Amino acid sequence: MADGSKTNWLVITSISPPNEALRSFASGAAEHDFHFVVIGDAKSPSTFELTGCDYHSLERQAESGLSYAALCPTGHYARKNIGYLLAIRAGATVIRDTDDDNLPRPSFWDLQSRFQNVPACQRAGWVNVYRWFSDAIIWPRGLPLDEIHGRMPAWEEVPALESDCPIQQGLANENPDVDAIYRLTLPLPQNFRTDRRIALGTGAWCPFNSQNTTWYSDAFPLLYLPAYCSFRMTDIWRSFVAQRIAWANNWSILFHEPTVWQERNEHSLMRDFADEVPGYLNNRLIATELDGLPLKPGLTEIPDNLRICYGMLVRLQLVDPKEMELLEAWLSDLKV
Repeated sequence: MADGSKTNWLVITSISPPNEALRSFASGAAEHDFHFVVIGDAKSPSTFELTGCDYHSLERQAESGLSYAALCPTGHYARKNIGYLLAIRAGATVIRDTDDDNLPRPSFWDLQSRFQNVPACQRAGWVNVYRWFSDAIIWPRGLPLDEIHGRMPAWEEVPALESDCPIQQGLANENPDVDAIYRLTLPLPQNFRTDRRIALGTGAWCPFNSQNTTWYSDAFPLLYLPAYCSFRMTDIWRSFVAQRIAWANNWSILFHEPTVWQERNEHSLMRDFADEVPGYLNNRLIATELDGLPLKPGLTEIPDNLRICYGMLVRLQLVDPKEMELLEAWLSDLKV
């Protein structure tokens, strides 16, 4: 059951039995006063027992009273949205987002300030954030391929500013979040610098993932993961929508030093490649279209801004129209 005294939540969706990563998160959550929830799915084990973990089977999700839980398809990463809604309904003030193949460093449990006085990049177009954290040829999953070597400001030229960062992306070492083209052609493991942070503001595009991300309460509605799109694009397209709505509110996205390392679950790289093709072909278009949308500032405008953004993805035939029904269920559950 949810512990109403805990306002920091850790959310994972998994079809794995308790593994090393899940055990590490469970013990760390207990030590650092996080409520740890795991959302199961159709392929999850029939029994799941892990001290310190609040596990929600499909049956328990159905009994949650959430409209979204009744509508979301099974077998999709977007069921993680149920975990976010449970956290929000229980009064969470911080939600940390990760996966069942990451392992936390001790620093994972430290909460960064929402307001950061760090180098702040704005109006730079596409930026390959990984280049500020590594000298290797490496890029985040979702970056347009023709931007891998794109021009971007030198670190020394980026001025430090006080930035409001209610969404914060931590990097991951060893097996970081890169696309299938990288994994098929370039070496791993890779590790990142630990002495830098940067805030990306209005007009500075970079995808971020659900692997190691912290969300403060004002940004909770932007946690929404679309279900009617490719598994490999759900968190990436979420990140583009979140960035665009963040800019309408003068928020930035913080990218900071790695606080997890990944021991990646087994994947078919060619299947990953196929699932990433919609992104390779359309991520630049999505950003261009999002830039042109008439979004309004203010927390009360976020629901309509989400409708506008996902409506655009439907119009481009990148997301199935059924997504809008799910989005409405999400927004309805947020009000409860």
